[in-house]
Amino acid sequence: MSTADKTTRISMWSGPRNISTAMMRSFGNRSDCRGIDEPFYAYYLAETGLQHPMRDAVIASQPNSWREVISKLNGPPIPETELLYIKHMTHHILPEIDFENFLSHKNCFLIRDPRLVIASYAAKWDQISTDDIGIKRQLEIFNTLQDLSDDTPIVVEAEDILKDPQRMLPELCKLLEIPWQSQMLKWPAGRREEDGVWAEHWYASVNATTGFAPYQAKEVELTTDQELLLAAQMPYYEELQKHKIFA
Repeated sequence: MSTADKTTRISMWSGPRNISTAMMRSFGNRSDCRGIDEPFYAYYLAETGLQHPMRDAVIASQPNSWREVISKLNGPPIPETELLYIKHMTHHILPEIDFENFLSHKNCFLIRDPRLVIASYAAKWDQISTDDIGIKRQLEIFNTLQDLSDDTPIVVEAEDILKDPQRMLPELCKLLEIPWQSQMLKWPAGRREEDGVWAEHWYASVNATTGFAPYQAKEVELTTDQELLLAAQMPYYEELQKHKIFA
């Protein structure tokens, strides 16, 4: 990274079926920010051979090498962009990726109750595993970044943001050491230039929004297999919760 590069890079580490795309909308609506959507997705599919929806289109849309992805993320400054908001899915980050490349970023972890994640994911795709949920990988990445640096990464809970975005988003900006902009609370409906090609399959709900949806407590029912999957996720989630804003 060039010493003249003044870009602040925010790496937001999330799992699927969170409010990660809404958060990308929120930051992307700032006057000083550009969003990047899941830059390691094509690499992940190419390496694992997994048959995700729109697999071929995803692989064709992005670099398939993690080193090339890093080179782009940490490359020359983008004109008129002070902030680069990078939305990561933690399960896309395979063990060979060198986390030293993220130490210059503002690292933040977006967590969500795994019961809600599992129910939402299962409604979109019937193949689901611990790796797909991404919470275990979130904790692994959190611990790795904490061990490599002198700083504890920021952890924020999706439900806390939905309950009070006017309180939580300014607090998050303060911790990220960036100025608060009120336009983070609202954005125009529809697709965005930064959306990945997979938006066609996954983003219908968020494309209809113009802001964070009012919080509603949800009661969900899981199958027996999904309850077993949930039990396996809870220790990782609870460990991350210990570090969240306003824990």
